[in-house]
Amino acid sequence: MVISPLTAKTHINRAMTKLHARDRAQLVVLAYESGLVTPRGF
Repeated sequence: MVISPLTAKTHINRAMTKLHARDRAQLVVLAYESGLVTPRGF
């Protein structure tokens, strides 16, 4: 699956708006806290 960089930026900006996140780093924190993603073990 391939999407354009502009499409990716649009999705990120919409997620930030809906979740009231101030930046992409906060989106990552929210994803971890909600259990959407889990850290990989090395």
